[in-house]
Parts: sequence; C-alpha cells; structure tokens
Amino acid sequence: MAAEGAVKAALQVAQALETIVSGCVGPEGRQVLCTKPTGEVLLSRDGGRLLAALHLEHPLARVMVACISSHLRKTGDGAKTFIIFLCHLLRGLEAVADKEKDSLISKNIQTHGRYWKTCCRWKFISQALLTFQTQILDCVVDRYLRRHFLSIFSSPTKERSLCRSSFKLLLEAYFGGRVGRNNHSFISQLMCDYFFKCMACESGLEEAFELVDDCFGELSVGVTGLPVSDSRILAGLVLHRDFSVYCPAGGDIRTALVTETIQPLFTTSGSEFILNSEAQFQTSQLWIMERTKAIMKSLQNHNVKLLLSSVKQPDLVIYYAELNGVSVVECLSSEEISLIQRITGLSPLVLPQASSQYEISSTALVKFYKPLVLRSKRYVHLGLISTCSFIPHCIVLCGPVQGLVEQHEAALHGAFKMLRQLFKDLDLSYLTQTSDQNYVPSPLIYKNRESNQLADTVNGSIQRPHQDPVEKNEGELAKTHTYLKVYSNSVVPSVELETHIFRSTPKVTPAGTQQTDEALRCLSANKTRIMDDHDLFIDGDPTTESTAENTRIEASYENVSITKMGGKGSMLPVRCKSLEMGTSQSYCFSSISAGCVLPVGGHFEILLHYYLLNYVKKCQQSEAIMVGTIIANALLGIPKILYKSKRGNQSFPQVYVRALHTLQTNQPMVGSQTGLESVSGKYQLLTSVLQCLAKIVTIDLVISIKRQPQEVYDQESEEEL
Repeated sequence: MAAEGAVKAALQVAQALETIVSGCVGPEGRQVLCTKPTGEVLLSRDGGRLLAALHLEHPLARVMVACISSHLRKTGDGAKTFIIFLCHLLRGLEAVADKEKDSLISKNIQTHGRYWKTCCRWKFISQALLTFQTQILDCVVDRYLRRHFLSIFSSPTKERSLCRSSFKLLLEAYFGGRVGRNNHSFISQLMCDYFFKCMACESGLEEAFELVDDCFGELSVGVTGLPVSDSRILAGLVLHRDFSVYCPAGGDIRTALVTETIQPLFTTSGSEFILNSEAQFQTSQLWIMERTKAIMKSLQNHNVKLLLSSVKQPDLVIYYAELNGVSVVECLSSEEISLIQRITGLSPLVLPQASSQYEISSTALVKFYKPLVLRSKRYVHLGLISTCSFIPHCIVLCGPVQGLVEQHEAALHGAFKMLRQLFKDLDLSYLTQTSDQNYVPSPLIYKNRESNQLADTVNGSIQRPHQDPVEKNEGELAKTHTYLKVYSNSVVPSVELETHIFRSTPKVTPAGTQQTDEALRCLSANKTRIMDDHDLFIDGDPTTESTAENTRIEASYENVSITKMGGKGSMLPVRCKSLEMGTSQSYCFSSISAGCVLPVGGHFEILLHYYLLNYVKKCQQSEAIMVGTIIANALLGIPKILYKSKRGNQSFPQVYVRALHTLQTNQPMVGSQTGLESVSGKYQLLTSVLQCLAKIVTIDLVISIKRQPQEVYDQESEEEL
C-alpha cells in the first residue's frame, strides 16, 4: 500500500474510533456501553478504558491505540481528544492530497515513478510534521500563547501558594470527562482532600507524585456492594492481607520486615545434611526450635510488635510469635513490600545463621496496627511514620459493582499522572531566523529566565557569572548602569546590585521592559507552599506576559560562540549573526512553567489556532504553510464538538467570532464554562498526535495476520542426544 492509501485507510479507522468517543467529550458527554463475548459489560465515558476494551483487528487501529496508551501512561489525559484531533488532521491531509495530486504527479510519468514520487512526498510530509513540532510549535507557544496562561498558584511570590479553589476547578474539569455526572463532584472532592492530606509539605512534590504513580494500586482499596458515597480516606496503609497472628499493643511500637523464613533450615543451599538415626533427627528439631524461640524473644526485647513477611512462615514461627506478643502478617506482595520500604526506609531483616546472638537493627516505628473489615474481606490497617515527602494515606473506593470501582480507580490514577506533569516545568526549544539589510556586526544575544543565572550568591555575596573574553570595539566604551533587585531563596534574600558595564562586555537588559532601573522578581522552583483558599493569580492586562512566566534576561556578546547550556527552567537563546549575509539564527530554550493552566471550553485550541494562522502568514516555506494551516484548522475540531449542542450565543460560530474579536482587540477572553485544564498536558497531547501522524503517513505496506504465529521450540529428541 502506498503512503497515500495508508492515509485513507487510517482516516477510515480514525473516523470509526471518533464515532465511539466523540459522544463522550465534555461535561455533557454521554456514557458508552460495551459488551464483550464473555458477557462482561463496561459502562464508561473514559476514552482510554473504552479504546482498551475494543477488540481491534485492523493494524492501523492497533497502532493508534498503542500511541494513545503510551501517551496515557505518561500524562493520564487526552485519549478522546487524541482521536478527534488525529481524525481532523487526516481529513486535512487527504484534502490537500486530492487537491494537489494532479499538479504534483504528471500523467506522462511511468507508474513506478508516480508510486515512488508519492511515497517520497508523504515521507517529506512526515518530516515536515516533526519539523513543525520542534521549530514552529514551541515558538508560537512561547512567544504568543504564553501571555494568556494562568497559574494554579495564588501568588507570584518566592514561596508559591497552591490555590485550593483553583485546584478543585482543575480536578472537576478533569473528572467531568471520565466519571458519571452523579459522582464526578464527589470524586473530585475526594481527590482534592487526598492530595492535601498526602502532600501537605513545602517541597518534594515530584518524589510524592512518583511514589503514588508507581504504587497507586497499593494505595487504594476497592469495595463492591456499597454506594459511592461511602468512599473515604484512611490515614496510613491498608495491606491486602489479614493477620496470621494478631496481638494488640500500645505505646512504642516497632515493626520489622523479613523476606525469608525465620525458622532455621536443616541445611543451606548447595550442601547436604545426613541423618544417621532418629536421635539425630530429634536433636536437630530441638536445635531449630530453640533458635526460633531465641529469635522471637530477641524481637520482643527490641520492642518489635509487628512482623511483616513476604513469604509464608512456618507454624513454629507463628506459635512463638503469639507467645511473645508479636503480630505477624504473611505473604505480602513485592509491590507492598517496596511501598513500605519507600515510605519508611526500612531494610529487610537479615538474621545470622551461625550465631546465637541476634542484633535487631533494622526496625521502624509505627503509630498503630489493627484489623480492618470492609464488607466480607479482612485487611490490615497500618499507621506508618513516613521518612519521605509523602504522608501515607489510603483511598477506600466503594461502588455497587466492580466495573464502577475500577473506573473510579483508573480516573484517580490518571489524575495523579496529570498533576505530576502539571507541577513540572516543560522544556521548549526552537530556532528563529532574522535578517537585517543594514547589518552592522552586533553582539550575540544570551537570554535567561531565572535571576540566579544572572547573579550567584556565594557566602552572602553577589557574583556575576563568568564572562567570556570579547574584542572591544574602539569608540564604543560608553558605560551603562543596570540596577537589579534579585529576590530568591539564597542566603541574602533581597540584594540590590549596581554594575558598571562597558558596551563591549555583557550587557544585561530585561527583554520587553525598561532598560534601566528594572526590578526582576523570580519564582523559586523549590519552595511551594500549599494553602487552602486563595484567588487564582492572573495578570489583569492580557497584552503583557503572565506571571507564570519568569522575566526574560538578555545579555549581549560580540561575535562570541556560546556553548554552555542553561539550567533547569531557563531560557537560553543563542543568536549567531553571519558577517556576510546579515542573517541570524537564535536557538531559544524556554519552558512552560509549573502550574500553568487555561480555562476549559476550547480556549487552548482556539488560541493556538489563531496564533498559528497568523504565524504561517509570515512564513515563506510552502511545507510550513501547508502543515501549519492543516494543524490550525484541525484544532477547531475539539471546540466544535464541545459546543455542538449549544444554540444562540453559546453556539460554536458565535463563540469563535467573539474569541477572534477579543484577540484582535487585545481584550481578555471570557469562557462560558467553569473549570481549568493543564497547559503542559495539552501541549504534550498535541506533540503525541503529531508523532503518531508522522508514523502513519510513512507506512507503505500493511500485512494483516489473521491468527497468532505458532511458537517454535528448539527441542532435541532423545535419539539426537
């Protein structure tokens, strides 16, 4: 199949998938009922679960769903938007292909030549899609879309305060597309409470998010036969096991972790134990009994009241544990053992084999342990004392049927993935080119987005970064004064710096602001304060940069090659001008700051559509114009579906016209829907779709296999041996 045929086949597949998920989009989306040959029923509006439940035979459908699954594993959001956006992109490519087929392929070319030219053309389009992502998309987002960003944090100060009301709006919008209307408000509130209980600390959010993402199955318990409103949050962990021995205890309680049997064995691995008489056997049994008794007595002397084991312990261990008042939990899964170790830093207990003295050193304090009964199942409720940034809590999810419980569990897990991406800076990089007819050799441009790249504080003193040697131009020794006020979490919290800089040395100027007497305020990336209720922080002037973006810094150098890269969260464009041609190329490294959000209701799509069309009008490359126009038009597919059922002033044409008028007159956009969505999540979704599309348009041949190939074992017969 030629690549053009692959695009048509992919469009048919994408349209079939779009029909399934398009009715579930938005707060007014409906649920889809899926039935399997086994009799299992799935009622959901979660795009990821619906696509995973489908039995797909077409290879292109499997490729699309595999790309969506890969995207969801990282971001936890965007399955339905992925399919809709991909479908509109394929429609745009097919329209362009049909329009330009006659002009690109001459009739006098041989059949093989036409086929080869078509394949090369689609591979060229694939490269143009990736080039758009790496060069144009990042530039448009950084230069134009950034001014509309809001921040989930309530203030731009050094210690960022998380706005709880805005955080709840973000969660309500997220769960509105995944959970039924009857439960999405309750699940949003449950998620909000769980977040603030588990992560009520100033730093370490990334560590906590990673732990929850990896171990969410062990941090949640599903209970069927109860209403959803009975779901709750429990302090500590709920182990999916029951006590083998339960001995209540109070006061100073310690726990130990073992990954092997405590009862000594007759022999070690690789050795042989020979018994010559019944008396020797009884003596050996007595020795094992005494050693086990001594071990359990030693645990009691070290105040170990709870023994957590990943293996089944012999009856002799259980007997002496009960005699010494030690509770035992057996057969814990490797995931539960790993979670306990990550929370407490506890190492498994290693007992010496040849010594009668047992030094118990690896223990941890616990607040409590007790049995927990949920419906007909028994669990262990364990109150651990955390040594990391995560405060252990467990979510008990209730539902009338198992499918609803699994749906809520998947939605909560996806919400943590989305938040993990939201609270990280997302790097952007792009290449810009400018031309100057009246070119005079001028300095290189060096930009930075954080004040600590401009001046470092060492032992209470402000030091400028190392300056590369440059050639001084005679007659250009005019001095300039730059006043910088740096706010950071360094040793000196507020320092005024006055520097005398020659024109031939690096010149520091805040971009887009006054050149002198400018105060630069920077957000500290490692100081985040969580508070309850604050207003969402937004700059009132839509024409200026949002405070979610740190101030850009430019430093000029004359004809110097700069190779040092900026640190995390920095913006470091390096502009190199050619002395002959008078052109310059600038490599810009920026980022989408943590916590950047936009209102729901198609704001991101309409804004990016508007700025992309304006950008491609200035482009000269035909492939950039074609790809940019197709992507800009495809972005409107999402708001068209969101406003499909609206009438009057809330219909899509009216909303679109008002948005264009607002952007052209530099007025703030006002949304008709309540809720917020992550900017980084939208950006990552767009790049994932472009990568998937670039993969599809390069397919030349599809081979459909009706059955799984048989496994061939290389076994030798006894005759051959």
